[in-house]
Amino acid sequence: MFSAYDYEFMSRAIRLAKKGLYSTHPNPRVGCVICKDDQIIGEGWHKKAGEAHAEVNALIQAGKEAKGATVYVTLEPCSHTGKTPPCADSLIEAGVSRVVAAMQDPHDKVAGKGFEKLQAAGIQVDVGLLEQQARSLNPGFIKRMEQGLPFVRVKMAMSVDGRTAMASGESKWITSEAARNDVQSWRAQSSAMLTGIGTILMDDPSLTVRTSRAQNPEQPLRVILDSDLKISPQAKVLQESDEVLIFTQRKNAAKIAELEKLGLKIKCVGNTEHGLNLDQVLQYLAGLDVNEVMVEAGATLAGSFIEAGLVDQLIIYMAPVLMGNNAKGLLNLPFIDKMSQKIELNIQEMRQFGEDIRIIATLS
Repeated sequence: MFSAYDYEFMSRAIRLAKKGLYSTHPNPRVGCVICKDDQIIGEGWHKKAGEAHAEVNALIQAGKEAKGATVYVTLEPCSHTGKTPPCADSLIEAGVSRVVAAMQDPHDKVAGKGFEKLQAAGIQVDVGLLEQQARSLNPGFIKRMEQGLPFVRVKMAMSVDGRTAMASGESKWITSEAARNDVQSWRAQSSAMLTGIGTILMDDPSLTVRTSRAQNPEQPLRVILDSDLKISPQAKVLQESDEVLIFTQRKNAAKIAELEKLGLKIKCVGNTEHGLNLDQVLQYLAGLDVNEVMVEAGATLAGSFIEAGLVDQLIIYMAPVLMGNNAKGLLNLPFIDKMSQKIELNIQEMRQFGEDIRIIATLS
């Protein structure tokens, strides 16, 4: 069904889509290549929400040559009017003869309607080329459309003996500068950074993107889980960002009013035996169009996300050091007390950064 040229040009479209890794939120990352006589005549990618989509950018470059051409796009062309006109209409008006799409758009306003519109106009549509590679571009957007939840990554740093901090709480720095710089790139592609009040009180982090492979990256929404509203108005995370959302269970009107005066958003959610209802937290974030959440938290909150079955990916940095049995462990998983209850990981990648090893894994 697909030729060698089809694979070549779709691979190029996927590489183009990756250029929007840090900038398209809350839209998906999409790349497009337009070809005629097996030669590229136009290409583009979606650069930022509210701006032209990948297909339009490629059509502008192709110009009149787009008539009769084949279009390779990593996601189904949209069929509805949002902040920009429908891409399916633009392709029809340009007179292209064939559209090859890696996958159907899971958005309920599209979901096959773009393909139907193209086919009704007499355009050949072929779907499914390099679909898995295309899906990997947008794990958060796809999960939010299909399940109503964002994609959750939990980032942790540990010693070889699985420790994250000394008994006193001292933890700077376990990993090398190279590993910490890599973390910034993961932050930059996230829609939100999430942590618990324990980390705020102990480390006073800013949770900002400081440096990354992205140029002038947008700062993610900062999310803090604070059941009893213990956060201080002087916390660094509040000083360095206007985009802070605090989840709590306490309807303390006075404290909420104090924090809201600082421009913070407070949301009350339900509680479970292990703390705030994490399902409700993630559902609310999905309602804010948050695609990807990066959790940087202590052993208890990270363990709660795992126990609740809400973790899509683990990113673990392992430093070549030993910290001893009195240091704090990586995760609190009190529900595991038998070998039969162990959680197996699927290792997706292992890579070295400086002296450290980064492990990317999913849970079985």
